[in-house]
Amino acid sequence: MYPSAPLSRRAKTVAIATAAAFTIALVPAGAAVAAPGAPAAKCDNQNNNTVAKLLECVDADGATEHLEALQAIADENDGTRAAGLPGYEASVDYVVDVLQGVGWDVTIDEFPYTYVGPSSLTQLTPIEAEYPTGPFTGSGPGNVTAAVTPVDLQLGLGNTSTSGCNDADFAGFPAGTIALIQRGGCTFADKAIKAQTAGAAGVVIFNQGDLATDARMNLIVGTLGGPNVVGIPVVGASYDQGAALSRADSSANIFVPLPESRPQKNIIAELPGVNDGNVVMAGAHLDSVQAGPGINDNGSGSAALLELAENISKLEPQNTIRLAWWGAEESGLVGSRDYVAELSQQEKDRIALYLNFDMVASPNSIFMVYDGDESGWPAPAGVPIPEGSVQIEDLFESYYTWAGVPYDDAQFSGRSDYDAFIRSGIPAGGLFTGAEVQKTEAQVAIWGGIAGESYDQCYHQACDTIDNVNEAAFDVNVDAIALAVLAYSYSTESVNGIAGVDISGGLDLPLPAGPKGTVNVPSGGGLSPDHDHGPTETD
Repeated sequence: MYPSAPLSRRAKTVAIATAAAFTIALVPAGAAVAAPGAPAAKCDNQNNNTVAKLLECVDADGATEHLEALQAIADENDGTRAAGLPGYEASVDYVVDVLQGVGWDVTIDEFPYTYVGPSSLTQLTPIEAEYPTGPFTGSGPGNVTAAVTPVDLQLGLGNTSTSGCNDADFAGFPAGTIALIQRGGCTFADKAIKAQTAGAAGVVIFNQGDLATDARMNLIVGTLGGPNVVGIPVVGASYDQGAALSRADSSANIFVPLPESRPQKNIIAELPGVNDGNVVMAGAHLDSVQAGPGINDNGSGSAALLELAENISKLEPQNTIRLAWWGAEESGLVGSRDYVAELSQQEKDRIALYLNFDMVASPNSIFMVYDGDESGWPAPAGVPIPEGSVQIEDLFESYYTWAGVPYDDAQFSGRSDYDAFIRSGIPAGGLFTGAEVQKTEAQVAIWGGIAGESYDQCYHQACDTIDNVNEAAFDVNVDAIALAVLAYSYSTESVNGIAGVDISGGLDLPLPAGPKGTVNVPSGGGLSPDHDHGPTETD
């Protein structure tokens, strides 16, 4: 962010190095991002070792070919590419084939994963109905038939539900019944744990219904934050289904099957550098939710990295480049957390920085950069921001300024695969175009689009297909991703103080223009405060 927050002595030294490392100079904003695309044969055969050559070759058209392949995989596998299911395995095979086809050194990193299969929610009285549902990650198994007990519900538009967030909500709760809890006010885990403590035999968490949008009305299923958080079954429901279950004399059956061990895969690809002790890492999660094909979330980030990989395969970088496609992100960041946990301290120290790309082509998007200096969003309590993260933010903001693209802050929340890296002290940054939060009138005036609709109306739904991608936003961000990885492959001095070499052809970027300041206000950010990743969110 510019101006940046106050820096420590070390960070100030690193920041001074930025000008030398990237030759940052004031140039007119609105400069063309790249010349018209070069012929494919030229891009395939040349060493794209300059910004000009690389940005001429990478584009949304090339990345969209990978999105189309991921969509075809989902179409052949019951409409999903979720962890633990054949569509994810086919996605892994596709990415590996592309990478090996252009000469990357590819490793499969297998990790343990607990798969929970299809669950059910049936209302028995006063009406009979079968509702679409799914298990929350961290739910216990179980088959429970019991009366339904509403917990401090607030029905109707404009509600400010904190259902299940306070111990007082469960005063007099009849043990052995099913707790019916509304979204809002605190994490899903807090709600489920308090319900279990109160003696609930099972839990139904339904959407809040505070706004008349799909994101706040449709079925919501998320994560409790890890495996085995509670020992009772926890399933999701839509707002209307929750309202039906809240009727007097309601009873229901909920079923969550026993979990299965289904080890999953991360894909790690490397391009060795002269300085193999200084690794520039970028990643995106490859899995979808069970509900749909996950083409924006997160085929967009995965495809952008594949497009980059194809176009820098002939590069001879100063620093080693390592790209990752993570598994089971939607189940609680499982793949990336396991990967980092298995690294020795020496291996962690080799990683200069980590760049994360999760949803970079939302259909009703705004352009956001992870807010490393917290100028727009305070990071949540307990989320560390390692030194060097601010400089990563500044590089992306300088790119957007150069491209004439307005931008804003995305909260540095740790709610994607960069979390494990920052908790190990590794600087991080990334891009985001928004999820379930509504776009405001002020944002429409800047970025266009539709006010009152989510950045991604198909977030975690079956309609997150190839038609759910903003190609213009995708094109801008494919270039931004390519530029950042190429720049850091030459030098990470601005981030961790390790000098590299001057980038071939130079890199002239302006100082960041500054964020537009439309976030950290109601409906301003890209994620809901209780946003979580779950395996089975459907419509």
